[in-house]
Amino acid sequence: MSIGESIEQRAEEFATRYKAVREQLGRVIVGHDEIVHGVLTCLFVGGHCLLEGVPGLGKTLLVRTLAQTLDLDFSRIQFTPDLMPADILGTNMVVETPEGGRAFEFQKGPIFTQICLADEINRATPKTQSAMLEAMQEHKVSIAGKVFPMRPPFFVMATQNPLEQEGTYPLPEAQLDRFFFKLVIGYSTREELATIIDRTTRGITVEPEKVMDGAEIVKWQQLVREVIVAPHVQDYIVRLTLATHPDGPFACEATNQYLRWGSSPRGAQTITLAAKVRALLAGRYNVSFEDVRRVFLPSLRHRVILNFEAEAEGIESDQVLIDILKSVPEKAEEAKRA
Repeated sequence: MSIGESIEQRAEEFATRYKAVREQLGRVIVGHDEIVHGVLTCLFVGGHCLLEGVPGLGKTLLVRTLAQTLDLDFSRIQFTPDLMPADILGTNMVVETPEGGRAFEFQKGPIFTQICLADEINRATPKTQSAMLEAMQEHKVSIAGKVFPMRPPFFVMATQNPLEQEGTYPLPEAQLDRFFFKLVIGYSTREELATIIDRTTRGITVEPEKVMDGAEIVKWQQLVREVIVAPHVQDYIVRLTLATHPDGPFACEATNQYLRWGSSPRGAQTITLAAKVRALLAGRYNVSFEDVRRVFLPSLRHRVILNFEAEAEGIESDQVLIDILKSVPEKAEEAKRA
């Protein structure tokens, strides 16, 4: 068997196993295909996902169903204004030793799991929100001078209500940057809503089957990183990221007019990894320009900061990013001529 055949087989196997997980989710979740794909993309690259939408759209149900489909430990943290960092991370407790003495023992919090649902994360104060930073970025927690690692794969799924709603606290930029994707959930269509009513009001309960464990997820995460990105495609990703920087050499008119800050390097890393997943699902072992364009918005919509003019005119980050996508050519030669 040649190397090429081996690569094709691995890509085909990944697509098959990915489809198996997606089918189980589809037994419970109606519609929202792009949202489901975005969540699974985060899972298979080892990133975290932020879901935004008004209450009642199925954000929590999606995360719980994913946990049922995967043979992983699962915990849920309901974020509220009075939630404290110790309620998430854990704390040192005084316990009695076998010898009759007393000693401090660390009691792990609900963050020590494999799939963590941070429900309505923006209802907690910024101090409590920041308790997630180290765990999400470094997959470990430091308490009282000791380091406690997380068990792989470690995956945080956070839901948040739109910031316009009462009782919400905006997530700090540093925390937003830790999320691989920000996915915005919209309303269901007429047909989807009819199906939801049929499934949920007739007393019929559908339970998804477990189809994948942690070891297999880690294997696919490693495969994703082996996908090839050609230099000219990588340069396209770099130029797209730099085009979000106001007054930069690749900035377009919309960037200079509406953005205060552009994307961090994590934005380019996110686009690259997400595009690799798209390539594998298409049966390819190399990333195309179209793969990059398909993942551009969820990768960067939470990594750019709008200025006052954009907020005053009601401009959203997606509108600016679409203008950037249209203005940046695929080939560097065309960019130089422009």
